[in-house]
Amino acid sequence: MFKGSVVALITPFKNGSIDRKSLKALIDFHVENGTDAIVVAGTTGESATLTFPEHEELINLAVEYADKRIPIIAGTGANATHEAIALTKSAEKAGADGSLQVVPYYNKPTQEGIYQHFKAICEETNIPLILYNIPSRTGTDMLPETFARLYSDFPNVIGIKEATGNVARVSETISLTNPDVVILSGDDALTLPMMAVGAKGVISVANNLVPRDIAEMCRLALDGKFEEARKIHDKYWKLFKTLFIETNPIPVKTAAYLMGLIDDIEMRLPLYYMKKENEELLKKVLRDYGLIK
Repeated sequence: MFKGSVVALITPFKNGSIDRKSLKALIDFHVENGTDAIVVAGTTGESATLTFPEHEELINLAVEYADKRIPIIAGTGANATHEAIALTKSAEKAGADGSLQVVPYYNKPTQEGIYQHFKAICEETNIPLILYNIPSRTGTDMLPETFARLYSDFPNVIGIKEATGNVARVSETISLTNPDVVILSGDDALTLPMMAVGAKGVISVANNLVPRDIAEMCRLALDGKFEEARKIHDKYWKLFKTLFIETNPIPVKTAAYLMGLIDDIEMRLPLYYMKKENEELLKKVLRDYGLIK
């Protein structure tokens, strides 16, 4: 079961291609700092601008570089069901430990359409699936009843990344399933509140920068030590908010470059470099935390 602090890993690029050296360094960094699992080719990994060959290359490289030291969860969702199946089969063949499956975006399927989409993926693959509900990006909200139906019908549906911003979704989902369901926060600022009512952890953006502390906060929360966990939550509140002053992953990728975690700040259009005033604010926050000089 996936739980604790899962990083939504940035994808380093250099000269228009995946930067293999930086990718390996990032995976080593998370192994060394106690991250519980790595999501590659997710939203923070700029999956929407990866070609199919790059998508598969990224997953294959991550599995290779992790070398079974840390679980790799491959983002293999798509808004076309046949594409999601193909990507998921490829990730399964590569040896990924799980798949993150976003609710189909742009198409705006009905709840039955969402069910049938994930049903088709479940019937074609065996890899554990974490469904990903983020209506602010997809335009469609997978209701708890739809997730509960999928969770009940297909054993490879093991959990959900809940990014509605609604803490009550955790309690509602547990009430429709069971307390063992894997619910992961999709928002660093809501990790602790969600874990207080039964979530098992977070798929984190901030973990790209401060993995050891985010992992410790999650471990404390899983152990029921919420007062101690809240100290870490409070400490990084400003960082959580600052990483979303522009569209994710623009700020976190900029921060990773400023911290020397990747060799190049390169992003793919239509994502673009930060406004100068926002970059200066980000630098100030990183200095305040001692992450850059």
